[in-house]
This record gives sequence, structure tokens and C-alpha cells, in this order.
Amino acid sequence: MTTTDSGASIWMVGDLQGCCAPLQALLSHPDIVNGPDTRFWFAGDLINRGPDSLGTLRRVMALQDRATTVLGNHDLHFLAIAAGIKKPGKSDTINDILDAPNAHELISWLRHRPLAHYEQGHLLVHAGVLPAWSVKKTLALAAEVESALQGPNWKDMLERMYGNEPTHWDDKLCGGKRLRVIVNALTRMRMCTPKGHMEFEHKGAPVNNRHIMPWFDVPDRTARKDTIVFGHWSTLGLMLRPDAICLDTGCIWGRKLTAVRLSDHKVVQIACEQYQSPGHH
Repeated sequence: MTTTDSGASIWMVGDLQGCCAPLQALLSHPDIVNGPDTRFWFAGDLINRGPDSLGTLRRVMALQDRATTVLGNHDLHFLAIAAGIKKPGKSDTINDILDAPNAHELISWLRHRPLAHYEQGHLLVHAGVLPAWSVKKTLALAAEVESALQGPNWKDMLERMYGNEPTHWDDKLCGGKRLRVIVNALTRMRMCTPKGHMEFEHKGAPVNNRHIMPWFDVPDRTARKDTIVFGHWSTLGLMLRPDAICLDTGCIWGRKLTAVRLSDHKVVQIACEQYQSPGHH
């Protein structure tokens, strides 16, 4: 595929976390011809921690069908707060959405976002894909969570998603345990054991030894032939590999907002103000 018609490009964008100003700067960047055919993929965590969660959410929604966004852990956390399951923490900045006149519409829009999206050999998720899963399996399991989140009992689903167990996939899993593994893999995972079991203690820069390693380095990972596109891991930062692209470059921490063009992996970055310190996980 040629890239001569840059107006028809797909740009894949890292975690925004309520940082609307860098998003505005990105959308007007001269290297991004933001025409009617230009599309944007957002790797989740549109909101929370930054100064303008409401403005960020509205700006992405205004792109209408030109925006494809997958849900991240912060987006799900917001939905749990909106459902009355959790209370806002000190570093949460989502009250502007909850207090908005059209809060119900905003909540509904988020509830109806996917957890995975596949197109042109690229699979978009927020955090990662379990090493045992194929692209087809990932999309099918993501659809199970999406169905629960979009259904009448969506609050029950959110209540059951919290917890670190089980740490690995089993086709026999059902109910809350099944949904929890899917949500944790797609929205929280960073490190795994060599057998592909999720490990949640390590949140810093990646380490790679015989005990734990990044999920994308687990031996014999199933979905290697496609490119997994993800955010979530700011201490990993920008990573461009044939089989994996990390887009989270710490916008919220005062680093950069990154966009990568799908067709040729051209990179555009916007410098960001620091709104939170990395110690506030």
C-alpha cells in the first residue's frame, strides 16, 4: 500500500489520559493531514489523571466514525465509578465527566467501545494479548466482555472484573473468572512468566529473565505474524517492532504524545506538560 494519499491514513495514538491540549496539537500537526478520510486509532485510557478528561472525551467523540478507540484500565475504572462500584481516588480526574449535563450519553458511549480492533494486519488493544491467544481468539474473547459491558447487567460485569486471579487462560473458565482474565490481559498486563501467566507486581521498565518477561517476548507467542498495537506501558515507551508497537510515551508524565501511521510506521510526537508524577500509580 502506498502512502501518497496521506489524507486516507490511519494514525495510531497512545494514551491520552485527559490531556486534551496535546491531542489538539496532534490533530493539527502539519504531518497529519486531518482530512475527512483520515482515521485515528486510540489505544485506550482516553481519560483520567490529566486536566481535561471531559474535553478529551468530547474531542475524540467529535471525530465520530473516524475514531476507533479501545477501552483501557482507566476507562473501565471510570465506568466502575460511574456505576457506583468504586469511589474516585486522589489522582482521579473524572468528576468533570460525571458532572456533565450529558453524562449519561458519555458513559454510554464509553460502554460501547471495543476492547480489541483488527485491521490491515494490526491488532489494537490497550495493554497486550496473552501469549496463548491468536488474533481470532483475542477478538472473540474481547467480544464476550463487550457484550457484557453493553448489556443490561453491565454494572455486574464491572463489579466482577477486579482482582489478579486467575493469572492464565483456560477455555473452561466461566463467569466472573473468565471475564476477569480477559479484561486483565487486554487492559492491565505487562509482564508474564515464560509459560504465559500474567504477573502484576512489576510496573516499571521491562525486565527480561528466566522468571518474568514482557508479554510480547514470551517464547512461541501465538500472534507473532500480526502486529499488536498497544499503550499502557509508559516506562517501556515507544517501541516499533514488526510484531509489536507500544504507543504510550508518558504524555501524562510530561513526556510526549505519540502517533504512528499504520501504513509505514511514521512517527509524530507532541511534547506534553507534566500533570502527574510517575510515583502516583
